[in-house]
Amino acid sequence: MLKSILTALLLATLPLGGAATANAAVSPVAPADSARKTAVVQGDAVAPVNSDAAKVDAVAAKADAHEMDSAKAHGKAAESHEAGLSAKAVPLFKLGPLVVTNSMVVIWVVALGIIFLAQMATKGAQLVPSGLQNFVEWMVGSLFEFFEGILGAHMAKKTFWFFASIFIFILFTNWFGLLPGVGTIGWGSHADGSFILPKFHHVEEPLLRGGNADLNMTSAMALLFFLLWVVWSIQEIGVVGFLKHIFGDGKGGIFMVGIMLFVGVLEVISIAFRPVSLSFRLYGNVFAGENILESMTTLVPWLGWALPIPFYFLELLVGLVQALVFALLTAVFTAMMVGDHAHGEEHGEHH
Repeated sequence: MLKSILTALLLATLPLGGAATANAAVSPVAPADSARKTAVVQGDAVAPVNSDAAKVDAVAAKADAHEMDSAKAHGKAAESHEAGLSAKAVPLFKLGPLVVTNSMVVIWVVALGIIFLAQMATKGAQLVPSGLQNFVEWMVGSLFEFFEGILGAHMAKKTFWFFASIFIFILFTNWFGLLPGVGTIGWGSHADGSFILPKFHHVEEPLLRGGNADLNMTSAMALLFFLLWVVWSIQEIGVVGFLKHIFGDGKGGIFMVGIMLFVGVLEVISIAFRPVSLSFRLYGNVFAGENILESMTTLVPWLGWALPIPFYFLELLVGLVQALVFALLTAVFTAMMVGDHAHGEEHGEHH
């Protein structure tokens, strides 16, 4: 568009060959003079027009190229700024064949923190607990009573180590991701800010990333539970009992057997999708929460320091709820398979 406008304006201000030819036709001249004038018109009028048009084309092309480059640069900057947290973790370094990502670093830090907390709480344990020991014993005792009400005493004693660990780990990992510096320190691009912070760096590759904002982590926990669920089920009710629980005991005639087989296939599909639902539920909520916090900082630039504060408190609650939901669902899935058998054993022991 710019090239066409500039070319039209320049051509309108320059003498054209047609006008010069018309003037030559009005005044009688000799054939030689006519040929000379035609040459003059063609050499002095048409040629300069072509030269100037070429210059205009070059200038317009440069202007268009500059505008396109500027638009692309602004587009890339806006895209990187609006993209928020990337869907995949950023690799930091390698330990042989193992690629260490920013979410793995957070997971290791949280795990070491939980181990250190447990060691400090049990170091020099007293009969009458106080301080950190009192808090840890209260938390562990409350969790045991909670899972015992779902699984029964027998399965709670057998599986409590997993359900309590998974709840505490998910909770502290979610809350660790809300600490200042997680997701805000790293590598990125320059972006416009507000009058309080005129320029700031938009972090595109953070040094630290929430552990549960990585689908690899949530999938690993879900698959670990699925494996343990199969082991616990076979240990408690055996392979035959496992199959009977899914496909029925084969009683009730051919019609009922056909229905139970159909229901059993649906149950197998449901069981196979449990790890998928567990992993994506936790990942989706944590990932969305971190993107909401980042969006709040850019929604109103001059309030970017204040808008995320209410959402931080919301994310504290979401972190607790998601840890509870993951642990509760895994416990319920286990109780659905072996709960009746475990409660039957407990009833027999009491009698």
